[in-house]
Amino acid sequence: MADRVKDTLNSLSSKIRSSHDTMGKREQPITLDDVDGIEPSPETYAAIMATQKPNPLGPGYIKLYLLAGMIFLCSTMNGFDSSLMGSINALPNYVEYFGLPKNGNASTGIVFAIFQVGQMCGALFIWMTDWYGRTWHIFFGCLGVCIGTIVTALATNLPMFIGGRFILSFFATCAHTAAPLYLVEISPAVYRGTIAGAYNTFYNVGSILATSSVYASHLHLADRGDLDWRIPLWLQMVCPGLVFLFIKFFPESPRYLIANDQHEKARDIIIKYHTNGDPNHPLVALQMKEMLGTVQGGTKASWKDILDLGVLVETRSARYRLMLNVAFSWFGQFSGNNIISYYLPSMLDGIGVTDTNTKLILNIIYAAIGWVFSIGGARLHDIVGRRKMLLGSTLGMTICLALVAAGAAGKVVYGNSAVPTMSIVFIFLFGAIFATGYTPMQPIYPAEVVSNKMRAKAMGTFKLTAGAAGFLNTFVGPIALSSIGYWFYVFFVFWDAFEMGFMYFFFVETKGMTLEELDAIFEAENPRKASIEAKKMQKRIIKEGRGQEGLKV
Repeated sequence: MADRVKDTLNSLSSKIRSSHDTMGKREQPITLDDVDGIEPSPETYAAIMATQKPNPLGPGYIKLYLLAGMIFLCSTMNGFDSSLMGSINALPNYVEYFGLPKNGNASTGIVFAIFQVGQMCGALFIWMTDWYGRTWHIFFGCLGVCIGTIVTALATNLPMFIGGRFILSFFATCAHTAAPLYLVEISPAVYRGTIAGAYNTFYNVGSILATSSVYASHLHLADRGDLDWRIPLWLQMVCPGLVFLFIKFFPESPRYLIANDQHEKARDIIIKYHTNGDPNHPLVALQMKEMLGTVQGGTKASWKDILDLGVLVETRSARYRLMLNVAFSWFGQFSGNNIISYYLPSMLDGIGVTDTNTKLILNIIYAAIGWVFSIGGARLHDIVGRRKMLLGSTLGMTICLALVAAGAAGKVVYGNSAVPTMSIVFIFLFGAIFATGYTPMQPIYPAEVVSNKMRAKAMGTFKLTAGAAGFLNTFVGPIALSSIGYWFYVFFVFWDAFEMGFMYFFFVETKGMTLEELDAIFEAENPRKASIEAKKMQKRIIKEGRGQEGLKV
């Protein structure tokens, strides 16, 4: 193996040197011939990482982190809304203004669920990112969120409020579906889970901002009419407003540029953000060949592509990819998490916590815990791997929900006053486990497992599926909680156990592989097994390659 690694590295160095000489001399657009001789594979990438890994604290990476930090603000939209609605639903001024019952009814469900309806409608237009670019879709999405916020904040009746929430959710979907797609495509493979995965952790930042604003407004403005719930609604436009102002100063996705014959611009982005400005780094030639190879014989996207969904099912590997995309999209919204996020105040009522301020403080703590654990989880996905993280977290969630159900049953059936405390503890532990394993990957894994030409439309299926799952459990949630109580948690115990089995047998490992290298994995007879074997090979190459570097020193 050591000889093989050495031969691979020596051969790779000469081929890459020749490729860079060619690209430096040519004035014509870069083509596949300019990087001929380099063989893209997980082993080639691992060999480069073993000996010439770019400095993650270099100037190019720092710029990438700053760019990503602004894009992360798109993720606050969903978190802000879910916690905002869960929090203001506990405010007497809000429920009295719109004539909603304290314990919720069909109207309460519609106010929550219309967000999922807007998401599903907005998802139908994600294909436009292939037409005019990822950054333009984010731009228009953030603009629309600001408009929707104005409508809801000025609403004088329930239909106007619901209509504003539809507008808000429609355009929020445009922004926060294109945003992770953009981050997945611009991030280097070795840190993709960390950089792109950190995107969804800002869901919790949105939750903290929303709940804190509701708490402060209620504490100081509860006797000032409807200000305690209208001011938090106005604040919903702050983060998307900032992204709207700055997004067009950012570069486009290199994979979008490659697909639209702007190869030099794509190469410049790889040099600037992936190799800290080094045009001769082997990653430049490798990634250019991988990306150019995926667009050979392809055509540019146009508005006519809206009804062309054949790319999602045209081959066996495409269907397998779509299965994983849809499955994890559903799992991410239907594992018990949405019920806890939206209806935490009502759940606290059910276990004996009735003070409004106490419930709002617990909401803030729940979101803060989720943010801390999700940031750690984003990094762990690049260390431990997607499969192990998702399997372990699903097991932990199953156990927590079983104990929450047991605590709720103890209070209802036996009148035990001590068990509500246990239920709260495991509700918060559930949130921490979900945040660690699921939150970073919710929009990232569905984007990773699909090919470049599938990605825009597949992110549409991701949002449609997630919206359908969210609509089902947020609309049915209040009815189920009031009708069957703790048995609703029991249902999710069995459902999460099913998810764990599905993940074990079908989910593919994507850690540390470029998006193009995953093509060979999905062409295998058993993609799950092929991905595990590829990761084992990568580990051996990296270990032995680093050992050789140590001997040179």
